[in-house]
Amino acid sequence: MKAFRLDELEAERAANDGAYLQFLRERNMSVGLYALDAGALDPQKPHAQDEVYFVVSGRASITVGLETTQVARGSVVYVPAGVAHKFHHITEDLRVLVMFSPPES
Repeated sequence: MKAFRLDELEAERAANDGAYLQFLRERNMSVGLYALDAGALDPQKPHAQDEVYFVVSGRASITVGLETTQVARGSVVYVPAGVAHKFHHITEDLRVLVMFSPPES
């Protein structure tokens, strides 16, 4: 078993001065913590993997392809591989668990 605490992951991510911390990588999936502060711009490009976002905290909009929706704590968003997507209009610091399958390269 592998178990993680969100506060420890957030501290590690912040200590490494990055918006993204991959903390689990297995044969069929990887999981990371993504952080964007209020007002930040999301620099993401489409990924080669399917991904699922689970919003842990914060508020923003996300556009996936041509669809846009509001997200907040508890929101879950699926993004198919190769589809353009971005968080925007981030009004509260956003912390998101990101699951990739297969693992992100």
